[in-house]
Amino acid sequence: MRRYGPAVLLALVGAAVLRVSLFSELYLRYVQQGLRPYLVVSGAGLLALAAAAGVLARGADGRRPQDRSDPSDRSDRSEPPGDGEPGGHGGHGHGPGGPRVAWLLALPALALLLFPPPALGSYSAEREAARRAAQGVGSFPALPAGDPVDLTLGEFGSRAVYDSSRSLRGRTVRLTGFVTRDGDGAWYVTRLLVSCCAADATTAKAEVRGADAPAVDTWVTVTGTWRPTGEPGSDAAWPPVLDASSVRRVAQPDSPYETR
Repeated sequence: MRRYGPAVLLALVGAAVLRVSLFSELYLRYVQQGLRPYLVVSGAGLLALAAAAGVLARGADGRRPQDRSDPSDRSDRSEPPGDGEPGGHGGHGHGPGGPRVAWLLALPALALLLFPPPALGSYSAEREAARRAAQGVGSFPALPAGDPVDLTLGEFGSRAVYDSSRSLRGRTVRLTGFVTRDGDGAWYVTRLLVSCCAADATTAKAEVRGADAPAVDTWVTVTGTWRPTGEPGSDAAWPPVLDASSVRRVAQPDSPYETR
């Protein structure tokens, strides 16, 4: 069985990649939507390699030489193989399938296949300190007519912090994200922004006032109006504040991240 170890590991990883990218939307927890075709091709390629490795291992089994030594010649039968002899390796032999410890590599693949990790949440959001500089201040295009206006957390934060024309003033907006809290009791509707994948995620959030906080990591849609808290580009303007008129719990979207 150990001879087929590499083929089994390749098959597990390939199946895990296809499980999250081809047969579900789980890949959106880790990468952007545009990377799906590459994941599917990678998963299929790994399965093809696994099949090829299995065929080669089976062929090697068929070509294994038989022991043709004289059974009456037992002069060295009692001696264990030395370090320089096949199968020896100083008493910790490992056969053609590699060392037994290599099977531990199957655990991450099985975990991804059976228990895909969740999307990043409040812990990742809180790790990034609020670092904002007084740059990029300027006027933004007018918002669409009609209230409430659906905005991403990134759009809302940019306008609240950097828009010198105050285009959010007097408008009702609707934001969707998950709940985070700080040590002072304030709570935020939060979203993680990615450029490529979850590894480069940064935080966009808005402090919610006038409504009780749901449990941390609960996904909500908050409707309300922006409350100015400082001059554009200043530290006082971050994080932006939303006076809530309603907070509604919602299911986590298939794509939990916003594009930066």
